Amino acid sequence: MRILVIGHSVEDHIHQNNEELIKPGGIYYSTLGLSKIINEGDEIHLITALQKSNEYLFSETYNKIVLKQIDWVDEIPKIHLIIHESEERTECYENITQNLKIDYKLLNGFDGILINMITGFDITLEQLINIRKNFNGLIYLDIHSLSRGFDKTKTRVFRLIDNFSEWAAELDIIQANQYEIRTLFNLNSKLEIAREIFNCGTKLLIETRAKDGACLYYKNNSEIETMYVPADKVELNNKVGCGDIFGSVFFYTYLKTKNPNEALGTANYAAGQSVAERNLKNLRLIK
Repeated sequence: MRILVIGHSVEDHIHQNNEELIKPGGIYYSTLGLSKIINEGDEIHLITALQKSNEYLFSETYNKIVLKQIDWVDEIPKIHLIIHESEERTECYENITQNLKIDYKLLNGFDGILINMITGFDITLEQLINIRKNFNGLIYLDIHSLSRGFDKTKTRVFRLIDNFSEWAAELDIIQANQYEIRTLFNLNSKLEIAREIFNCGTKLLIETRAKDGACLYYKNNSEIETMYVPADKVELNNKVGCGDIFGSVFFYTYLKTKNPNEALGTANYAAGQSVAERNLKNLRLIK
């Protein structure tokens, strides 16, 4: 199986407990999750941008994947993540780069495409439309920073996404966390949001809820139904990258099995392991 991953690589500056840690971030976590779950013979291909001076941050994981479509730039985005105990983290950005370059002629060589909107500027709506025109398989989109605008200090703030129905029309699976899901449509309930998304043509909607597990919305005839999994009870050692690992493991498992229940359980397990692991390079997932 061949999976194409699209998203910005970023240099994370994690501020927590009066410390600042510099780590690889962004689409790194999606590829990390895939690298821990794929089987022999599978291939991960990546469209991203990299910077020579901090390439070493990503090399341990990126050396395991196909990097034929890498764009080398002077500076990749830098994100300051301020971690809070009981609320969504604060994000401040530097070096917002241009949209990633995509060779549409190569797309039908893949079994699935996973797009993670790390910065919100990874691809444009026009690029997504062209991806769909040139690709017949499943497309997975993690909303991520598409849900966030900027305030005057370059801090990311949640806001309603413009023309999201046009994005949803090109997608098969959408992932959003409990805050991001409210930015998709200006509707009162999550079930109404799910119904509107399915009316656009999307097949599955995943809501990740951090310590409260995850919920999968799907349409059964004319009814909206849900599958829910509680979060595994693990020691909290990490709050960064867990949703990205959840998404990549869900997508891989779903491509393999076409079973959303199995994919949800496997992704939830992977997210739990990533929460418990202090150093995600040591992450181990039972196949």
